[in-house]
This record gives sequence, structure tokens and C-alpha cells, in this order.
Amino acid sequence: MTADRLYFGAFTVERRYDAAPGRVFRAFADREVKQRWMGCEEVRAPIIDTLDFRVGGREISRGGGADGAEHRFEGTYLDIVPDRRFVFAFVMHVGGRKLSASVASVEILPDGDGARLIFNEQGVYFGEDGWAEREEGTAVGMAQLAAWLDAQKEAA
Repeated sequence: MTADRLYFGAFTVERRYDAAPGRVFRAFADREVKQRWMGCEEVRAPIIDTLDFRVGGREISRGGGADGAEHRFEGTYLDIVPDRRFVFAFVMHVGGRKLSASVASVEILPDGDGARLIFNEQGVYFGEDGWAEREEGTAVGMAQLAAWLDAQKEAA
């Protein structure tokens, strides 16, 4: 593995939620809500420093990795259709080193009395291939969103 090697990849994660598309969309668009469910196995106690959910707006979040290195997400929203979809470009840093750059889309479709979410990411890793881990982490995050939505439904 050399630091100058590029690893290209793409994946799609689909998930059905027992929540209206607007509730699922809000879980990404509202900083307070997103802070409650986001994260993955690799990043403990993530903190959203900035969430300006509008076209051209930025999101910056960080959290401690299992190895003690800080994981930092820096993204910009490129397209937003309320309650339907959004597209963003982002860079991930780990321990101060640029790990990857990606473009991702989140599409939220009505599905009976719930919603179907389709998350697609494509991009490049710098110096190491991490696509399997990124896909797994995204799937974990989408499962955490499901658990949070279910808990909110039970509390209501």
C-alpha cells in the first residue's frame, strides 16, 4: 500500500423505514435530530459542529475512532429537494490525514405507509481501499436511524 495509490469505489445501501418520508428527511436535515442517531462502529460519540442544510451549505462533524484518532467529516450540499432527496460532496479525514473524497445521494421514496431510503456513494480513497468498511459503516448508520425512528414512534 502506497500513499499515492487511489482506490475508486461505489456502493448503494437501501433500507425501508416505518416512518413517513418527511420524518426520514428531517432526521438528516435537523441538526438536533441528526445528532441523536448518527454515528457508526468506527466513530464513537460523534459531534455535529455545523449543519447548514441548504444548497451550498456545509456540514462538519467529528468523533473519536476506536484507535483514538479523530474522524472528521467535511461536506457541502449540492442539491436538495425537501422530503425527497439530497446530494452532497464530502471529504473524510482520520487522524489529520485525508482519507477519502466522495459524492453521495440520499433518495427517500414513499413506500406504503413508510419510506424507502436509497443511499448511494461513489468516490476515491487515498492510499488505502476502505470501501467495504465505508459501506458497512453506512449500513450501521441507517440501522441506527431505524432504531431512533422506531423509538420516537413508540414514545408518541
